[in-house]
Amino acid sequence: MAMHTPYSLIVTYAEDRQQLIVQAVDPVKVTSIIAGKLEMPILLEAFDFRLDDEFARRLGVAMLNLIALGQPNIEQYMNVTQQPIE
Repeated sequence: MAMHTPYSLIVTYAEDRQQLIVQAVDPVKVTSIIAGKLEMPILLEAFDFRLDDEFARRLGVAMLNLIALGQPNIEQYMNVTQQPIE
């Protein structure tokens, strides 16, 4: 795997283009922009530090739900299970 400097990810729904856009940005440069904004901490300990398929699925659902709070038109494309899958 290629080595990179640390970065933060920004996920944007471009409604006019019907695209999800993921951008990698320098965390230092976004610090002032995100100060005081909605924050959703995800404690890895709550998942026994297992970043498995179910964790990834639930993270993706959470991201889509957060996007839908600000851009509800994306909900028409969402067909996801909200609760954990056993």
